Amino acid sequence: MQQVDVVIVGAGLSGIGAARQLLEKCPGKRFVLLEGRDRVGGTWDIFRYPGIRSDSDMYTMGYDSKPWREAKAIADGASILAYVREAASESGIDQHIRFGHRVTAAAWSTATSTWTVTATLAGGETVQLGCNMLLMCSGYYSYRGGYTPDFVGREDFTGPIVHPQAWPENLDYRDQRVVIIGSGATAMTLVPALARTAAKVTMLQRSPTYVVSLPSEDAVANWLKKLLPARLAYRLTRWKNVQFQRYVYRQTRQAPDKVRRQLLGMVRKELGPDYDVDRHFTPSYQPWDQRLCLVPDADLFAAIRSGRAEVVTDTIERFTAQGIRLNSGATLPADIIVTATGLQVVLMGEVAFSLDGQPISFPQTYSYRGMMFSGVPNLLYTLGYINASWTLRSELVAEFACRIIHQLDALGVGQCTPRLRASDVDMPAKPMIDDFTPGYLQRTLALFPRQGDRAPWRNTQNYVEDREHFRNAPLADGVLSFDHPRAGALDRTPG
Repeated sequence: MQQVDVVIVGAGLSGIGAARQLLEKCPGKRFVLLEGRDRVGGTWDIFRYPGIRSDSDMYTMGYDSKPWREAKAIADGASILAYVREAASESGIDQHIRFGHRVTAAAWSTATSTWTVTATLAGGETVQLGCNMLLMCSGYYSYRGGYTPDFVGREDFTGPIVHPQAWPENLDYRDQRVVIIGSGATAMTLVPALARTAAKVTMLQRSPTYVVSLPSEDAVANWLKKLLPARLAYRLTRWKNVQFQRYVYRQTRQAPDKVRRQLLGMVRKELGPDYDVDRHFTPSYQPWDQRLCLVPDADLFAAIRSGRAEVVTDTIERFTAQGIRLNSGATLPADIIVTATGLQVVLMGEVAFSLDGQPISFPQTYSYRGMMFSGVPNLLYTLGYINASWTLRSELVAEFACRIIHQLDALGVGQCTPRLRASDVDMPAKPMIDDFTPGYLQRTLALFPRQGDRAPWRNTQNYVEDREHFRNAPLADGVLSFDHPRAGALDRTPG
């Protein structure tokens, strides 16, 4: 069995970012990325539905060390994929990736301070690698398929039923009547994209979502690019946008009714006084209790104003041969039904973890700063922010992993384990992500570790606070335990 210093699971946005951090901060360490698919890109390679784009700006979603150079800040999926692949190739990271390696198990041995990672290949055979540090950058949803409720009469519908996670390359929706079930970011991306050529697009939602429109181009960013070196312009724009995101989120917590009025006022301005905003765009919850949906350049509203798209707020009684019958008694005719009903949320890529032969039950652990597990050594996982760009947090997690690696080397030990202090044993347990209520998360939150009511057991959702702690807080914090002197050097067998 080959041994390396670090195994990164996943070659998407987070995994490539982690590898870039390792190359920069731990250049002597040997690492591999294990990717279950045959291409770099993760989410941005998997999802191929029309119009796919980011739901946050690329100045905060991009890597800190790689400026985003395109004019559009709200970028399309192809541009993001090209950016991630360029980030991998320009650093030589693509030479460390093993494609077609779907990680299925990881077993920790305290005696040897080693994770044994098992990966299944396309033909069904398995291979194993040993490592001291394991970084899980596999995202938060299952790559095997999305979430679709059991719709009564599904088998009666005579047309295609498509989930965006498995969009067929040859699906012809030109001049077709398309019903999209859902009210999240995917549905709101699909509506304007399909409405350009479809006969009619209907977004059927059970309940509304908050929607905000922003320009696809950041005028300040593009102005700064003309005046300043690219890296400086990027850093300034990134910080500006971080602060703007923080301000908006803080306002939703401190003055939710005011923000609610402002958001709904923006929608009324787009759709006019005769549109029923109360029914179709006024949620029952406060802003940022669920994620806001961003639509660039008001494209969703433009599609609705054109008459080529509509929003229907109702519940489904059943599918019929020619469409969907609603509980209100109305019927929506459809040639194609798109189930934009969400993702199957999973923890840690559905990998089976064990510690000294015993299965690890993550819901029984506490989360250390939202990235490690109490009682589990040398394992870090990436879970992005709910209120800001994913990459902001993923890069902080990778930086912290590098700090741990350096500390292990400095102390000559093999293990770093978060351990509950005596004062922590009876602290109240809270959900890993609280004050956030979308259905896709609520269905599976029980799979996640718990958080406590005090540092470092809180998952703060605060980038500025996390940046200070992850980069500068002492590792000797009374919680991280560094122990088990190393018995010898790792095997350096080429492979």
